[in-house]
Amino acid sequence: MSAVRVLLVDDQALFREALATLLATRDDIEVVGEAGNGDEALRRSAALAPDVVLMDLRMPVLDGVAATRRLRAEQPGVQVIALTTFDDDEDVFAALRAGALGYLLKDASSAQLVDAVLAAARGESVLQPSVAAKVVARFAQLPDTDPAPRPQPLVVPLSDRELDVLRLLADGHSNREIAGSLFLAEGTVKNHVTSVLAKLGARDRTQAALRARALGLL
Repeated sequence: MSAVRVLLVDDQALFREALATLLATRDDIEVVGEAGNGDEALRRSAALAPDVVLMDLRMPVLDGVAATRRLRAEQPGVQVIALTTFDDDEDVFAALRAGALGYLLKDASSAQLVDAVLAAARGESVLQPSVAAKVVARFAQLPDTDPAPRPQPLVVPLSDRELDVLRLLADGHSNREIAGSLFLAEGTVKNHVTSVLAKLGARDRTQAALRARALGLL
C-alpha cells in the first residue's frame, strides 16, 4: 500500500519543520510539500495532489477556513484536517462546515496526529475529544420540533461490544485508544468501527456519533 501523501499548511515555518520531522519517521506517511498560507496551499495542493492536508486556521492572505472551503470545492478528493491552537466554538464549526474531516489541537500527541492522518486518508473523521464533545453538545441543543422524520430503529442492532466501541468513538478516541481501553487488538477495533458505521448508515465517525445520539444509543 502506498504512503499517505501529506501537505503541511501553517504560517510558522518552525512548526512546519517540526511536523515534517515527526511524520518523516513513518513509512506509511510522506510529506510532499509545505505552504505558509491558504492561497499558497491551494496552489501547492493542485500541483502535488496530496491525500491529506494539515491546515492551520489563522493565517495571512487566506485563512484556513476559506482555504478549506475552496479546496474541498476545487479538489474534492483531498481531505483536510484542521490543526490549530484554538478550539472555540466559532473556529470548530466554521472549519467543519467548510469541509474539514478532522479537527486537532496543536498540543495533540504524535500518536493522535498520525492516527488522524491515516484515518482521514481512509475517509474517516477524527476529532479532538474536546471538539467531539462540542459537536455532540451542539446536536443535543437542536429543537425537538424539527419537522424531519425521526430516525428509524436500526435494522441490525449493535452488539454490546459495538456499543462499547461506539461510546468511546463518540468521545473522540482513536482506534488505538479504544483498543487500550477495551483490551482489544487494534485490528479488531477497526473491524468493530467498520461494522458500527455500516449499521448506523454513517459515512464517518462524526456522523455515527450524531446518529447514535438521535437514536438514543448514547
